[in-house]
Amino acid sequence: MDIDYDAISHALVINAFWNEAPGGGSWHDRIERTRDDETIEVGVLSNETPEEPEELKLGGFLIVVGEDDTPSLHPVMQLTFPRASLQPPSKARCSLHTYLTLPSALFIDKYAFSDALTLQSLNLAALRTVYGETDLEAPDWVIPRFGSAALFELATLSPASPSPAENTAAEDNGSWTVEIPLHLRYLPPTAGGYTDLAVPWPVVFWACTANEGTRMAVNPFDRVNLGYDGLFGDRTMFYHVPPSPSGNGTEGGRSRLVETLQVPVLDLKQAWYVEWGTMVAVVVGTAWVCWKLWRGWVEGRRVEVVSREQERKKQ
Repeated sequence: MDIDYDAISHALVINAFWNEAPGGGSWHDRIERTRDDETIEVGVLSNETPEEPEELKLGGFLIVVGEDDTPSLHPVMQLTFPRASLQPPSKARCSLHTYLTLPSALFIDKYAFSDALTLQSLNLAALRTVYGETDLEAPDWVIPRFGSAALFELATLSPASPSPAENTAAEDNGSWTVEIPLHLRYLPPTAGGYTDLAVPWPVVFWACTANEGTRMAVNPFDRVNLGYDGLFGDRTMFYHVPPSPSGNGTEGGRSRLVETLQVPVLDLKQAWYVEWGTMVAVVVGTAWVCWKLWRGWVEGRRVEVVSREQERKKQ
C-alpha cells in the first residue's frame, strides 16, 4: 500500500498492489463518492512493454466515479468470422491476415500490440507491419498524406478448440471475433459536434505457401508489389475471404465496402468560450509583455539617472 499526498494539487493518491484477489476469489468492491466535489478515478491497468528500459508503462481502462457511465475506450474495429471460414483453404502452411487502409483521421498505436497477453485477448497473432502516418500526437489537419496502412496476422481456432458454447467471450453463436483498437485524431470543429468519417473495409485473406513444384506463372499485364502482396514472398498464394456488407456498408442495395462512421468533434455552437478564452489569453499575455518592457525601460532610465548623479557629484 502506497499513500501519497500532493500539497500543490491537494490530491490524495492511494496505490494498492497484490497478486491475488482478496479472499482468493474475484473482486467485488463498491466505490462511491462521499462528497459532490470529490473526484475518484478508478483504473484497471496491466503492464505493457515500455518504450525505454527505465520506464514503467501501464495500459487499460479508466473511469471517473459519478461522471463516466462506461470506461474510457478507444474506437475498436471488429472482424467477425463464421466458425467454418476459419479452416485453412490449403493443406500447405497458411496464416490468416487482414490489411487495413486507414484514413488520416484514424491510426493505430504500434506499441499497444507488443504484449502477448494483449494480442491474445484481441484474437490477434501479431502486427506484421505498419507504415504511413503513425504520429501519436498530430491532429488530422497537419497530416500530409492519405493516412496509414497495417498488416495484422490473426489468431484462428485450432482443431482442438472447445465448442462455441464453451469458448471465450470472443466467440458468439459459433463466430470468431477479432478486435483491433484504433485511435481518432483531433478533427476540425463543425456545427453540431459530429462529422462523418469514411473508413475502407479491411481486406482479409489467407496467405499460404505454394506446394513444391507448383509453377507460379507471372502475367505480363499484371503489376505486382503495389499493395500487401509485396509484404510476402514470391511463392505465396492468396485466398481472399469475401466480406458480408451490411448496414452502412451498403448503398442502394450495392456493396460499397466503405464504412461511414459518425465521430465526435468540437461543436462550434458550444465553443464560444474557446474563442473568448483565446482572445483573453492573448490580450492578457500582450499586456503582461508590455508591462515587463515598460518596467525594464523605467528601471533602465532610473539607473541611468543615478549614474549621472554619481558622476556629477564626483566632479
